Amino acid sequence: MLWTVLLALLVLLLLQTQLSVCLRELRSGVSRSPAAYSTSSSSSSSSSSSSSSYNATKQRLPGAIIIGVRKGGTRALLEMLNLHPNVEVAKAEVHYFNVEEHYRRGLAWYRAQMPLTLPGQLTVEKTPGYFAAPQVPARIWDMNPTIRLLLIVRDPAERLVSDYTQVLHNRLTRHKPYLPLEELLLHKGHIDPGYKALQRSLYHQHLARWLEVFPREQIHVVDGDALIRDPFPELRKAERFLNLPPRISPNNFYYNTTKGFYCLLSAGHDKCLDESKGRPHAPLSTQAFKKLCRYFRKPNKLFFEMVGRLFSWC
Repeated sequence: MLWTVLLALLVLLLLQTQLSVCLRELRSGVSRSPAAYSTSSSSSSSSSSSSSSYNATKQRLPGAIIIGVRKGGTRALLEMLNLHPNVEVAKAEVHYFNVEEHYRRGLAWYRAQMPLTLPGQLTVEKTPGYFAAPQVPARIWDMNPTIRLLLIVRDPAERLVSDYTQVLHNRLTRHKPYLPLEELLLHKGHIDPGYKALQRSLYHQHLARWLEVFPREQIHVVDGDALIRDPFPELRKAERFLNLPPRISPNNFYYNTTKGFYCLLSAGHDKCLDESKGRPHAPLSTQAFKKLCRYFRKPNKLFFEMVGRLFSWC
């Protein structure tokens, strides 16, 4: 009996000793915890900040699209908008909404064609083929019904000749023949309404399809001829339409006498559009050009009424 009591006391003494050691370690751990927590918190915060910073920059769907017109100055407008610090642009034409093969790939593919942007920056893409493609307005609406659209137009007769000149250049580059413009444009001495380049210049027909889907206030019309003559006023209007703070100034442009058009200045670097811009037009007789201007009189009048402004076209 005595031995049992002694053994019980011995076990109790050992347990007490072990408990004392544990309490000392626990108190020691508590005294270290603020520093340990601070280090852990700092590391976690740094990791979180790094992760947040990384995740903030990503590819986003466009908030604005330059929808056309072909050979109207879409590239110039895109590059000029890119002067704005709050704008990032897709460098290549995407042709997502007007090429079935691309559209079937879905919005994930479309987003992957966009530039990296920070929150608050505006992503802009331009594909001039969108304007004349009947299926495009509804597709863009389905993606984002509040998107802002920019339409840049120029004299439709001049646009047609420029359109032909580009196709001619591409054909000659590939050593392929191409008919003179007058043979494509005229049939038995009259304007051929089936000529595709002419159809692209019937702005009122294409705009009517867009206005069936989008309200007029979501489509900003840029005067392409004015943009070439004096870029800044047109860029200031575009900034306001896109709800951008005014950051582009007249100092961002200088006239290049060799090229015959304005080039861009940003952060001490200048940039001019590529050699295809300002390319001499293919020949067209004065008589044929006058016929073209007469043909466009009524379509132009209809377009002016739709957009509520006049343009100095032939």
